[in-house]
Amino acid sequence: MKLPKELTNGVLIIVGIGLYFLAMELLGLADSHILRVFNVLFIFYGTNRTLLSNYSEGKTTLAANAVSALLTALIGVLLSIVALIGYSYAKGGEEYIGSLSKTFLFGGEPSVMTYSISLLFEGVSSAVIVTFMLLLYWDARFSSNKKIAKT
Repeated sequence: MKLPKELTNGVLIIVGIGLYFLAMELLGLADSHILRVFNVLFIFYGTNRTLLSNYSEGKTTLAANAVSALLTALIGVLLSIVALIGYSYAKGGEEYIGSLSKTFLFGGEPSVMTYSISLLFEGVSSAVIVTFMLLLYWDARFSSNKKIAKT
């Protein structure tokens, strides 16, 4: 049984983000909020793989590709948040969250759930932005290739 590409690429996103953050923690860079921004690259990668697969299969409908790409990105984001919650509680819960950068999204002392919900909003926003950017890129690229082929 073959898993849907959206799920496969969503899992690829969470694996990439997880390994990235573990590497940052091992290097002592987990509190650097600037480096945390780069997790969007994993969302780009997984979502782009889904769209590339769709176009290579001949699926060129913008609406179908939008659903497929957004689903991929959201699966990656949601699974990442679930993994973060589990990891946070395994590392000490509130104390672990308190050790992360206080300038990242909050002031004060957020709980694990507050921190995770805030990251969920950020992740969903990133997923939507990445999806639209890649849809515009692939639609323009496919449309121009189609025009060249007709002439």
